[in-house]
Amino acid sequence: MDSGLLRLWGMRALFVLVTLLVLFFHLLPLDPAPSRWAGPDVLVAMVFAWAVRRPEYVPILLVAGVMLLADLMLQRPPGLWSVLVVCAAEWLKSRERRQRETTFVLEWLTFAGTLIVITILYRTVMMILILAPGTLMLSLVQVMMTIFVYPAVVGVSYFLFGVRKSAPGDMDRLGRSL
Repeated sequence: MDSGLLRLWGMRALFVLVTLLVLFFHLLPLDPAPSRWAGPDVLVAMVFAWAVRRPEYVPILLVAGVMLLADLMLQRPPGLWSVLVVCAAEWLKSRERRQRETTFVLEWLTFAGTLIVITILYRTVMMILILAPGTLMLSLVQVMMTIFVYPAVVGVSYFLFGVRKSAPGDMDRLGRSL
């Protein structure tokens, strides 16, 4: 079996495994009282970090399935956040070649801007559909916490899982330039 293909599918399986682990810890009933602050959305940070660094590890159907599962498990309107994250991840993937030469600070700012835009779109659609989007303060806290945790997610992805940006001379398993 081709080692490149094995690594590709291994990383996709690892992505699903880490996603399930994040959802498991998110669903644990650690505090029975309602929280006054929202924690970071580690799953979105991970999807975006992997989409920027190695787009082939997170294909569109995998991201859609994982995010739809998260919507169902976290009792969000099914599909709305998923569609926004999939569109944002695909937009980030299309910019991957340009992101390759940029600094981490610019990548972080791109992530922050993308997250803010999809959060505003999410809240707008929720209000148009007359659904309760939650308090604005909780959304702001979650966005800020997610932006602040992004470097840690990138660090864990890089040092623990080996998800790094592709170098200009890297080739995929078919010999095409990445």
